Amino acid sequence: MKIALINENSQAAKNEMICNTLKSVVEPMGHTVFNYGMYSAEDDHPLTYVQNGILAAVLLNSGAADFVITGCGTGEGAMLACNSFPQVLCGHVESPLDAYLFSQVNDGNCIALPFAENFGWGGELNLTYIFEKLFCAPGGGGYPKERVVPEQRNKKILDEVKKVTHRDLVSILKELDRDLVVGALSGEHFAEYFYANCKDDTIAACVKELLA
Repeated sequence: MKIALINENSQAAKNEMICNTLKSVVEPMGHTVFNYGMYSAEDDHPLTYVQNGILAAVLLNSGAADFVITGCGTGEGAMLACNSFPQVLCGHVESPLDAYLFSQVNDGNCIALPFAENFGWGGELNLTYIFEKLFCAPGGGGYPKERVVPEQRNKKILDEVKKVTHRDLVSILKELDRDLVVGALSGEHFAEYFYANCKDDTIAACVKELLA
């Protein structure tokens, strides 16, 4: 999988640690990490948790990423922002158990982590264990195993509901405040990573138009 990491302004100082921890877990599994920043507290391209949601939606809807790791101080704002968009199913994850159950029961494509709340001594160890359990098995395997059929059925139902309750992403991007969207898509490595991995020409064209 292509796994994208996105940090917002209040927790940007932790980006290098989070990225290194994520890579140490998932790269031996064969996954690739793309760090979309923010890269430091002094990054020239600041992101709010709302912009995290915009960026996550662009990456997931376009196929530029298969999974997004994001968060904020509590993880709540980033989770709410991500779930505002079509084809983004984001869970709020605080523990390895949360990570495993979200992957196996809900089979989402994004998680929001609390990078400040309860993030103290051993915080990087908790992250390691979260990433291990999140990606230890293909999503949607079910828990307990005898519940796999109804859980997979409910996931498909939710996907169909989101198709009705959300519009297409291009229409959304064009109607949002342009500065807000441009700010979300202006990170140092955005163009390098996004255009090389994007699978949707319509979204790519929309992004180029917005950033022109």
